[in-house]
Amino acid sequence: MCSLKTSSLADTMVRTGHLVTGRSGSVWGFLGSLTCAMGITYFRRYRLEMALTRTLFPCPPLPPYYQLLPWNPDDLDGHAEAKYQSFCGEIDAHVFPCLGEREGCRRLMEEITRRDNFVPEATWLLVHQVPGQRRPEYCGTIQGLRDRQDYGAIQNLGVTPPHRGRGLGTTLLGQALAGFRLAGLRRSCLEVTAQNTGAIRLYTRLGFRRVRTVYKAVEVAYA
Repeated sequence: MCSLKTSSLADTMVRTGHLVTGRSGSVWGFLGSLTCAMGITYFRRYRLEMALTRTLFPCPPLPPYYQLLPWNPDDLDGHAEAKYQSFCGEIDAHVFPCLGEREGCRRLMEEITRRDNFVPEATWLLVHQVPGQRRPEYCGTIQGLRDRQDYGAIQNLGVTPPHRGRGLGTTLLGQALAGFRLAGLRRSCLEVTAQNTGAIRLYTRLGFRRVRTVYKAVEVAYA
């Protein structure tokens, strides 16, 4: 069992929900998560940043039958469904339990889009519809916020499992970054769970750099 239950460090982590470390993540840097006797698991997450003043990466063309839709309030349910289908079976649904529930994803979309710092130019929905298909399939989503440092903060970039491996995540990210630029922002940031190695490889390949490690505290229900 973890002995941090009574330590001041653990108290800080529980109280704030995050423990911030340096670039190397030296505090428990060798672990992806820690589970303590108190029923709390700490998931290691990285903050990545990129300058928007540099030349951005080229976005691959969309494959046939895909379409990118700019933010429209009428598409909120589509974003929520794409978010749910993207995250419900992934590690982030454990870090943020709302991502594992349809209604939780809808509430999250409502919360994001009602904020004063919401950036609609950086919010996109990806749909797929072949000829003869009555309704489009919601297969990707990304949202943007302006954070306290005036950075464009990427929120919940997700592509549903059947549509991965086609460059769609790169295209969504490129659209969001271009939207931040249109909104006058000069830097972008995001957080990613350490176990999500595929996403980390994508972000670093596209120019993001790790600047900080945080630990997200999540309650674990024991039987």
